[in-house]
Amino acid sequence: MKNLHIIAILTLLCFSCKSPEARLPESVQSGSFLKASVERNKKLNELEHKQISDIIKSNPDKEYFSSESGFWYHYNTKIEKDTIQPEFGDLIHFSFNVSTIEGDQIYANSSRTYVMDKEELFTGLREGLKLLKPTETATFIFPSQKAFGYYGDENKIGTNVPLICEVTLNTITQKND
Repeated sequence: MKNLHIIAILTLLCFSCKSPEARLPESVQSGSFLKASVERNKKLNELEHKQISDIIKSNPDKEYFSSESGFWYHYNTKIEKDTIQPEFGDLIHFSFNVSTIEGDQIYANSSRTYVMDKEELFTGLREGLKLLKPTETATFIFPSQKAFGYYGDENKIGTNVPLICEVTLNTITQKND
């Protein structure tokens, strides 16, 4: 009788420990939304690059440079002598104007103090500032993904807006190591 109780308990334990079988998904997505999103972004990218190319072609007197990270720029004021450029942690002060690539002014005669790479700043401008020396001015053309992208700045810049930014790096105060 004792063996029967043990067998019954063991049988109960074996069957009660069985994990439930995995459920199959109720619907299978084909990836069509993702494919449509990729196509939409490709078309947006092509359109923006054509607009930027047209701007560059319409200004043959300016020497435009293509950055490694995907934006274009030209110097309005270039400092030829060897001097410092912003590095991580440096305190910089810069002035800027921001407009759409159609020329509509968004922010005019603005200025900001910024700790390099330690505060929020949109990707293109952060990378563009690293190219400047004190008192240099450059005009940057940023495709929307290097500007504020899908979200905009939640103020004056909307969704997927490429930007033209004229930026003057006024001063650099180097970090104290």
